[in-house]
Amino acid sequence: MSDAPVIAIDGPSGSGKGAVATAIAARTGFHLLDSGALYRVLGIAAHKAETDLTDPREVAFLATSLQIEFGTNGPDSVSLNGEDVSLDIRTDLGSVMASRVGAIPAARAALHERQLAFRQEPGLVADGRDMGTVVFPDAALKIFLTASVEERAQRRYKQLIAKGIGAILPDLLRDLKERDERDSQRPVSPLKPAEDAIVLDSTDLSLDEVIDRVWNLAVTRLPGLAS
Repeated sequence: MSDAPVIAIDGPSGSGKGAVATAIAARTGFHLLDSGALYRVLGIAAHKAETDLTDPREVAFLATSLQIEFGTNGPDSVSLNGEDVSLDIRTDLGSVMASRVGAIPAARAALHERQLAFRQEPGLVADGRDMGTVVFPDAALKIFLTASVEERAQRRYKQLIAKGIGAILPDLLRDLKERDERDSQRPVSPLKPAEDAIVLDSTDLSLDEVIDRVWNLAVTRLPGLAS
């Protein structure tokens, strides 16, 4: 396995980790892994195929057989078996199904190798919920990005409306609270900061402020970035 440096950015839904990871990857020239998208794609695939989520073997088989491509129809596009599912995976259904399949050990094991394969030179910025704790425990920098659930619901609402996806703020708030509980209480790879992670609360920070703070931390841990 590659020993390319990794910057791991974990946190709950709506914390801004995806936007921050994308910006840091652009500044560093590192590869980018949106692990949440993998789980969302698997969740949508399971929904479309009416997969029995109580059957670990069926879920694991689905996870290993999917043809997933990123960036084929634009920088934020995601394709599943040749079909563009970029909007599907960002819906409430995508969030719920990602959380459900993410709680299945067989699904996490099946996607684990796929995530490791993203670690290539010159480096990787990985965002998710267990990047620093499970997938890349030797990451050079581990950030746990969080924000109040109310602020995260507002952000999620604005994102969906901007993409033309209908959303109801009270429903988003309820769904986020339920997902936080599922993700933090699941027995496998629960959502929590790594022991050596830097916890960054972005509730009162702009996106640019968060990006700058993470960049400064990255330069401290990986001095070569500053040259």
